Amino acid sequence: MSKKLKIWIALLTVYIFWGGTYLFIHFAVETIPPFIMAGSRFLLAGAVLYIWRRLSGDSAPTRGQWLRAAAVGLLLLLGGNGLLSLAEQHVASGISSLIIGSVPLWMTTIEAMRPGGVRPNWLGAIGLVIGFGGIALLVAPSLMGGQSVNAPLLGVITLLCAAFFWSLGSIYSHIAHLPDSILLSTGMQMLAGGVGLFLAGTFTGEWRQLVLANITARSWFSMLYLVLFGSMAGYTAYAWVLRAAPVSLVSTYAYVNPLVAILLGSLFAQETLTIHVLVSAAIIIGSVVLINLSRRPASPAPPVPVAE
Repeated sequence: MSKKLKIWIALLTVYIFWGGTYLFIHFAVETIPPFIMAGSRFLLAGAVLYIWRRLSGDSAPTRGQWLRAAAVGLLLLLGGNGLLSLAEQHVASGISSLIIGSVPLWMTTIEAMRPGGVRPNWLGAIGLVIGFGGIALLVAPSLMGGQSVNAPLLGVITLLCAAFFWSLGSIYSHIAHLPDSILLSTGMQMLAGGVGLFLAGTFTGEWRQLVLANITARSWFSMLYLVLFGSMAGYTAYAWVLRAAPVSLVSTYAYVNPLVAILLGSLFAQETLTIHVLVSAAIIIGSVVLINLSRRPASPAPPVPVAE
């Protein structure tokens, strides 16, 4: 098998598996409390990754690396994926994917505001204006008290917070001193994030809501998908293709995944696919394309989206 074919197989794996996570999160939280669901998912996947990499010869992480990995994991998985899972109890998976897909907009904004950060050039600035305008258009019915996109206002705010925490965690992961092994580091982040999610579930009373007998087969299957395909297979493919393909090609997942999520939500969850949603999607995804094009050739690789 040629390297080019392997690259495209890995990219399709990332496109489909990560694009599908939004739909399966939606199905999972139908009968499993969101923080407990996400915590179980990441503890399982994190344990497998960590044990695998340690048995494969990766060095034991230091205390400082554990602390930094925990900070990244809590931002990405508790703040990012945990809030996403919470919001998807009430917000359509396709709409959720579009709002979370705005992460590059938040990252560019945070990077420009932090001391020593890089400010966007004119193309990136145009992308920011267009992108946030697309988000405003998408959620306008919610802000005006409408429900035309299946996105109540509290759910929209929760998703915007999730995207913000996801962006903070991604930026911090670039500057934090973590283990050289990406997979070992990811396992550590998943373990720490999983513990944080369980604690959040405890403080919000989710254990009292959890009734195993009430969990449907669809929710169990969705959990299995999220562990095996969302967290492990998808991430392994991403980690490999990040080293084998140009960054410009790898970064296309940021605007392909929302398209996959919207399509799957429409086909399998009967989510309304209106002209309003399609136009908003085109604007938001187009802005992400502009921001990717505006990056200098020496820019770092796209953030490792552990929360997928």
